[in-house]
Amino acid sequence: MRSTYRYLPDTKQDQQQMLDYIKLASIDDLFADIPENIRLTEELDIPKALPESLLMKKMQKLAGKNTNANQASFFLGAGTYDHYIPSVVHHIISRAEFYTAYTPYQPEISQGELQAIFEFQTMVCELTGMDVANSSMYDGFTSVSEAAALAVATTKRSQVIVSQAVHPEARDILKTAANGPAYQVEEMELSAERTDLQALEAKANKETAAIIVQYPNFFGTIEDLQAIKAIAQANGALLIVSANPLALALLQAPGKLGADIVVGDMQPLGIPMSYGGPHCGYFAVTKKLMRKIPGRIVGQTTDTAGKRAFTLTLQAREQHIRREKATSNICSNQALNALASAVFMAAVGKHGIRKMAQLNIEKADYMARKLSEKGFIIRNQGPFFNEFIVELPVSVEATNHKLLQADIIGGYDLSKDYHVENQMLIAVTEQRTKEEIDQFVQELEALSYDHIS
Repeated sequence: MRSTYRYLPDTKQDQQQMLDYIKLASIDDLFADIPENIRLTEELDIPKALPESLLMKKMQKLAGKNTNANQASFFLGAGTYDHYIPSVVHHIISRAEFYTAYTPYQPEISQGELQAIFEFQTMVCELTGMDVANSSMYDGFTSVSEAAALAVATTKRSQVIVSQAVHPEARDILKTAANGPAYQVEEMELSAERTDLQALEAKANKETAAIIVQYPNFFGTIEDLQAIKAIAQANGALLIVSANPLALALLQAPGKLGADIVVGDMQPLGIPMSYGGPHCGYFAVTKKLMRKIPGRIVGQTTDTAGKRAFTLTLQAREQHIRREKATSNICSNQALNALASAVFMAAVGKHGIRKMAQLNIEKADYMARKLSEKGFIIRNQGPFFNEFIVELPVSVEATNHKLLQADIIGGYDLSKDYHVENQMLIAVTEQRTKEEIDQFVQELEALSYDHIS
């Protein structure tokens, strides 16, 4: 059934002129080749359209039911974090030349965009200790699957081992992506909240293309990369590390500890939470793997006048070469969000990022100590960054419901992915104040007391 669409800019006169041009009497004639028995002949069972002013009021009222990090103390992490973002980041990425720019296909006329990407790549290499980084990926989770594909193609092997301490969503995407190249994904069990090194040593073999770990891992604990690298090296496998870039400001860079591929999500550095996206993945490798990297690399050169210039150096993807020779089917990058991270790092500086990372460690440690003093069990046995696991007397769902009444957004329920009851993953970033942390502890203590009584 034909109707006039509110947001299409053509008038009835415009429509008639187009119909006259193609020699049709009505819009219905456009669908003459579609059998009548499969055409929609009745109105859709949806509410009638509202005037724009009323629609805006309705949507604002619905949005007002949400509780966000600007209204409540926020202790939820698990892959998306509430971090400080200087106002300059939004101002720079909102400039029209960046905000409306697509991935540069004509590098000779996209020097500003290319330089921004080049600086992003350089900063990623500094953080990760790797030789080369690409111009960004969709997010950290897809970066993991792209890294596995690279490892399988390079080693010509059919097995990838991934620690269960890697983010559950990253593991799900990895398993889905493995269906194409047809390699096997083996999950590595845990010892407490870290990768079980003895079990890993027993499982790795000459068919293992790569071992994938997270640093810090999903539970916030620091994995022993040197020990895991030794196991990978003994079997001729690559070491893939999914790393939080903020933590890398203080932790030893994975590249210095033997990682072959380092991937991750730039969201902690200048990208707002935005209800979970969009994010920006990074992808860094050793020089040996440079020509197999997915996506694009921007390089520095000189123009005909001898001035510094930038160009797309490597784009070995399916759009530019034969599909069977492509390193990836990735179609684009996250140039705007990559720029946001680059602006953030430039604005905050090396010392600022280190201080920010240190605050995450200190505030998380303070909260864990306070909870321990109140009798709560902290499950992390190893050193952690800004997340840790606390055991509760009641379910995480019930706890979070109670916390929300006190304007606190609680942590992540681990029962969803790890089948453990009453265990909450708490994130404490530099944004959290001492008063907010103390209030959280008090609320949990009261909840525990109510449960006992």
